[in-house]
Amino acid sequence: MQVRKNLPDIKGLLKIENLKNDKQFVVFMICLLIATILWFLNALGKDYSAVVSYPVKYVNAPKNQFVSNELPSNLELKVEAHGFTLLRHKLSLSFSPLVLNINNITKNVNRIDGKYLIKTSDLLNRISEQVSKEMTIEEVQPEYFTIVLDSLLTKSVLVKPDIELEFLPQHKLKGRIIVKPERVLITGPAALVDTIKYLATENKKLDKLDVDIEKNVSVLHPEKTEINPEKVTLKIPVEKYTEKELKIPVQIKNKPENVKIKYFPSEIKVSFMIGLSEFESITASQFSAFIDYNEVNSRSTTLEVKIENKPSYIELLRISPETVEYLIETE
Repeated sequence: MQVRKNLPDIKGLLKIENLKNDKQFVVFMICLLIATILWFLNALGKDYSAVVSYPVKYVNAPKNQFVSNELPSNLELKVEAHGFTLLRHKLSLSFSPLVLNINNITKNVNRIDGKYLIKTSDLLNRISEQVSKEMTIEEVQPEYFTIVLDSLLTKSVLVKPDIELEFLPQHKLKGRIIVKPERVLITGPAALVDTIKYLATENKKLDKLDVDIEKNVSVLHPEKTEINPEKVTLKIPVEKYTEKELKIPVQIKNKPENVKIKYFPSEIKVSFMIGLSEFESITASQFSAFIDYNEVNSRSTTLEVKIENKPSYIELLRISPETVEYLIETE
């Protein structure tokens, strides 16, 4: 074909060596480039309309209130400006956000069911002050947006530790885990905060414990709420435990006054694990063991021994014997 036949000729013309020899072609290309630049500069000197998207930052909600709905993250501004100005803005990678003061823009707007309907054309002056003076704003989109304000509530709530503990052999928790501070302040939507009775810490697992430990942990809280402080300190008391044995007298309950009963042995041995700090101070008087006369029946001559009272800080292992024999005396 003729086109294919002429291709080598065109390529030959574009070679640098040939361009150097063909001065007329070089002059033509330079003139074309200059003409294009002059046309472009002339075009940029004219006024044009364009749509520019600006990010928005909302600040300063009314006291003890907060915005509970999603607000437009950008406003589309239809502007008129010189081509140079529009080109400069189009080439910008980002704009400083427009700052809208919620307290001010809702001040003269009627509130209906807790909602403010904001007309963006009423914000032209506020917006114009924050964009380039070389641009004239003709229109703002969206035409309207809604601001929903909800009441804030602050109250003090307990913090409960969510923690898993594993101890080295013969070591246990001594007493309760201490939380400092014991309470935190939570601030958020009144309807939500009013239902909160306590807050839990983040879950932590600690193992191989053999000494007291302190751990700073974050306090978990629902979205749209803030807490103060955000972290608490858990004080975990750890103590080495050892086994101890005491003899405890056995009492009888529910015995009729006119009945005589003998049981033996009259005391039992109680074995338990106890922390070293309490080892010497614990006594038999802190325990009580009993048998129940109401459990007497003709099919058995023994009664089960039960522990009624014991210190909370021990771990009961066994009682010996677990039953006693009894004999009802008749006159």
